[in-house]
Amino acid sequence: MSRPRGKGEDGFLLLEVLVAFVIAALALAVLFEAAGAGLRATSVASRYEQAVARARSHLAAMGGAASRLVPGIQSGDDGSGFRWQVQVTPLSALALAGPPARQLLLYRVSVTESWPTQRGERAVQLTTARLQEEGPPGS
Repeated sequence: MSRPRGKGEDGFLLLEVLVAFVIAALALAVLFEAAGAGLRATSVASRYEQAVARARSHLAAMGGAASRLVPGIQSGDDGSGFRWQVQVTPLSALALAGPPARQLLLYRVSVTESWPTQRGERAVQLTTARLQEEGPPGS
């Protein structure tokens, strides 16, 4: 047996359905926003990871067996929107006794990788200290 419906209850089910649709739409909007934020965060993290790898590569190239550290600033384009800058600064010198007379120089090497974003520029900077042996004066 079904209960007879009164005149005031005719639109009640339609109103419930509309409220349910509004709640579902709001929940979906929140989920889409969270998914979008997650994708943006993943993209930013990926760019930082690429920048750190590129900066490490520049650090590895500085002061290797085949190259000498020269005080100053160098910069260039790494491609894919990345720009690099290497700054080499002498810190101190240490004289080594004994023939032949030698000198060790301590340098600070800083590498900065930067890239443009919609909200400005982002950058990572890696800094290390490197020793380099200098020959006797006049060599």
